[in-house]
Amino acid sequence: MTPMTISELAQAADVHVETVRYYERRGLLPEPPRQSSGYRAYPATMITRLRFIKNAQELGFSLAEIAKLLALRVDAATSCAEVL
Repeated sequence: MTPMTISELAQAADVHVETVRYYERRGLLPEPPRQSSGYRAYPATMITRLRFIKNAQELGFSLAEIAKLLALRVDAATSCAEVL
């Protein structure tokens, strides 16, 4: 799949563009590479990550807690017991 612009990503994940920027500033989303034009080029996997963040917020997790969950998710050596 071709990289998406920030507006395409926001629309696909059903969030506002400013939400994407805010999550980037908070470190919940990695900074994407930039195209030669200077535009950010988001991979499709960011849709899933954005939806995860929004769903976790709806369940009552704080952004700090979500950041910890995302860090556990990235580390393949993390056991299920550590996540719980």
